[in-house]
Formats: sequence, C-alpha cells, structure tokens
Amino acid sequence: MLVLFETSVGYAIFKVLNEKKLQEVDSLWKEFETPEKANKIVKLKHFEKFQDTAEALAAFTALMEGKINKQLKKVLKKIVKEAHEPLAVADAKLGGVIKEKLNLSCIHSPVVNELMRGIRSQMDGLIPGVEPREMAAMCLGLAHSLSRYRLKFSADKVDTMIVQAISLLDDLDKELNNYIMRCREWYGWHFPELGKIISDNLTYCKCLQKVGDRKNYASATLSELLPEEVEAEVKAAAEISMGTEVSEEDICNILHLCTQVIEISEYRTQLYEYLQNRMMAIAPNVTVMVGELVGARLIAHAGSLLNLAKHAASTVQILGAEKALFRALKSRRDTPKYGLIYHASLVGQTSPKHKGKISRMLAAKTVLAIRYDAFGEDSSSAMGVENRAKLEARLRTLEDRGIRKISGTGKALAKTEKYEHKSEVKTYDPSADSTLPTCSKKRKIEEVDKDDEIPEKKAKKSKIKVKAEEEEEEEEQEKVLVVEEETSIKKKKKKDKKKHIKEEPLSEEEPCTSTAIPSPEKKKKKKKKRDNED
Repeated sequence: MLVLFETSVGYAIFKVLNEKKLQEVDSLWKEFETPEKANKIVKLKHFEKFQDTAEALAAFTALMEGKINKQLKKVLKKIVKEAHEPLAVADAKLGGVIKEKLNLSCIHSPVVNELMRGIRSQMDGLIPGVEPREMAAMCLGLAHSLSRYRLKFSADKVDTMIVQAISLLDDLDKELNNYIMRCREWYGWHFPELGKIISDNLTYCKCLQKVGDRKNYASATLSELLPEEVEAEVKAAAEISMGTEVSEEDICNILHLCTQVIEISEYRTQLYEYLQNRMMAIAPNVTVMVGELVGARLIAHAGSLLNLAKHAASTVQILGAEKALFRALKSRRDTPKYGLIYHASLVGQTSPKHKGKISRMLAAKTVLAIRYDAFGEDSSSAMGVENRAKLEARLRTLEDRGIRKISGTGKALAKTEKYEHKSEVKTYDPSADSTLPTCSKKRKIEEVDKDDEIPEKKAKKSKIKVKAEEEEEEEEQEKVLVVEEETSIKKKKKKDKKKHIKEEPLSEEEPCTSTAIPSPEKKKKKKKKRDNED
C-alpha cells in the first residue's frame, strides 16, 4: 500500500513495509516513537519538491477545493499506476476525485489517519534532504499566503488605518481647542476687542500672525483674510483698544503658538481627506449611509470591520451609549434609543419625536451595508445609495404623517375642514366702570328666586343626579328663610300696634324675599331696642 502525504515543501509518497501492524490502531503510535521504528513501518518512495511558495499555494488551494494539481497528477500517473497498489489518502473528497480522473483505488479510514499522524511526528527523519529550518520557513510562508488567499486579503481593505486615523482626528480636535483658547486668552490681554470681532479661530490666528502688535493694524492690509467691513471695524477697534502693552518677546511667543495652530489645522484637513478616501475604499456603503466620521467611529468602537459586522442592528443602534444603557437597566428606566449613530445626518434632520424610529431603521440598513462591505466582493456603493433613498422616503412619510389618518384596516386621507375664525370680538363694557347697583336688591332677589323655580329642561339625564346631602342642605336653607319671614312679620305687627294703624294682618302679605341672615351682634342690639320700647 502507498501513502500520499502532503507537506509545505512538496508531495511525499511512502511505501508501507509491514501492513500487519496497521491492524492494531490503538498501538500504532508506539511504532512511530523514534525515527528508527518509523523507518521499519514506512519508507519514502518518491518526493516531489515545490520550487517556491507560489507553487505551494497553488497546490494547496487546489487540494482544499477538492481538485488535482497538474504536478500531483504527473506524480500519481508516474509512480502509483506503475506500482498497481492502493493509495491511502487523508482527504476522502480528494480520494474520490483521484478515483474518477485517474482510475486509482484510494483508501480512507481511521487507520490511515493514525498512519498520517505518525508520519507527521517523524517527518524530519522520514524525508531526507530537507532541513528543519527550511521546512519551518516554508511552513510559515505557506500559512501566511494561504490565510491571505482564504480571506481575499487586500492592502486597501486594512481597517486598522481607519481606527488610528479617527482616533488621531479626535485628539487633534481636542488639542486645537486647547491651543486656540490659550491663544485667544493670551492675546486678549493686549487686544481684547479682536476676539469679539473675528469669531473664526483659524482666521483669528492668521490675522494675529500677519500683524502681531495692535499698533500695526492701522498700516496692515487684511483684505485677503477679512471682508472690508470687518477690516475697517478691526482697525477702528485697534485705535481705541483697552488692552495692555506687551513686549516684543511676548508677541513672538504668541505668534509661535499661532503658527502651531495653523499647522495643526492644515494637517487636520489633510487627515480628514485621507480618512474620507480610506472609508470609501474599505466601507463605501457604510460611508453613504452614515457618513465618514460616524462610520469610522463605529469601526473603531467595535475594533474592526469584521467585528462590527458580527453585531446585531440593535447593538449598532446603541453602540457608544453603554454607560447610559447599563445605568437605565440598573435603575429600571427607559433605555437609550441611539449612541454614535445619533450624529448621522439622517437622524439629525429628523424631528425629536421621530428620532428613535429613524435611528432604529438606520441601524438596520447600516448593518446590511457593513456586512456587504465586510464580506462582499463588489466594492460599489449602489446598495448604500438605494437604502438611503428608502430611508429618506420613509422619513418624509413620517414627517407628513399629520395629514394622514391611520384606521384599523388601512390608511386613508383625513377629511380636512375649511378653517373659520370663530372667536368672538370682545367689546368694552362701560357698565363695569360704575360702582352703583343698576337695579335694586329686591328686584335681583326676585329674579334669582324665579330662576331657581324654573327647572333645567335641556340638561341630560346622566348629569341630573341630585345627592341626598344637597337636598338636606336645601331644606335647611328653606327653614332658615321661613324663620326669617316669621321674625319680620312679628316686627311689623309690633310697629303697627304702636302707631295704631288698622290694617290687614301681615300673614296675608307676600313673604319677604331677602335671603340675608343678620349677624348675632345686630340681633342683640335689636332685642335691646325692643325691650326699651316696651
């Protein structure tokens, strides 16, 4: 029996010397403990060496795809067919291909796997003419080449550069802010009015670098940097400035800081262009969906484009808001709706009530774009443009949703009524100026009594529910009114007796309609007067 053994250096074909020992599978490893024992079991019959790593890569990629290389085909025709012996193969798929194309009987079994393991352990002693150092170098080179081929490696697909570029961009922004604040504060002691007139930081530093001392503004020309109106305002402010005088050494140090700010700003613009180009090369669809900066921050947060492609859409939506998420889970409050994706242009142009919906939809489409960029062979941004158009259309429908009405079965246009201004025009009431009553109290009380006697006919049955307590209160009020009427009748009788006027009894007269209850002090005074009169 012959054995086909593939190495990183070349193909090796071994002849099995003692096939009886192959029957003992469990104890076969003992026969390969030393090179001397291994040479008693198998012997090298032919060795076909690779010329370089490219040839080795081509041979192994063919073996992994279940194909026979031309070099291997020549060896098998030359040696195996002449021997007329079965061939032991490590891969059953490869054995089937060899049997189809070359009509050779191939064997694949657990015994063959143990035999291959033993040959691999004593490979240095079984294959003469190959140094261990050369074998290790070829093995390492083939491993790198094979991994590049399997992952379809490309130098343009390195996302590590994006991670470093976006981190450096954030650091530059922080440093620029610190430097510009220091520059404005430092030069503000000499010319404080300039900071209020020129708001742009880069223009401020360029003006300062060109002029220096505020005394030079009168003779300097700043038309290249500033408009005419601003230039005239700066020159006028320089003449009447409230700043202190500084030395030339101080001005030199301030100017040196300005040059640093200008150089860093120019480098930042260059780095931003580099990041744009790199993002369009590595993740064009993600760039179209969320922009260069947000896409780069997502990749940097996940570690790589492949790691980001493994995340779900819900994870990408809140990526960057981990602290808020765990704080919300701990305190049992509402979880955040967005993280880094909040800075995307689609979310920014949405109204606050629709930001959660748009961020969820944008995260779902962005994950598709990430996976397409990470695992797809095509490098076009057509899918990203199509998905962005769908999201923009969805955004428009959400914003115009106030015109539409959603029913249980479907959507229908709402019936819009014609707008009519129904507010009443309020006029000035001159009667409110007078403090005198327009009518007598007696007439008002009579009108109130008449209104109380008229029942409310138009009131709904559900609203007319008189409680027992209210009825009792009304009865008490009626009793009080009756008592007052009786007291008033008695008073009138006494007065009539004194004056000796013969009239009809007061009981036949109409009762007094006054509902006012006299205070207890007044009652006491009236009782005293009655006693004195009696």
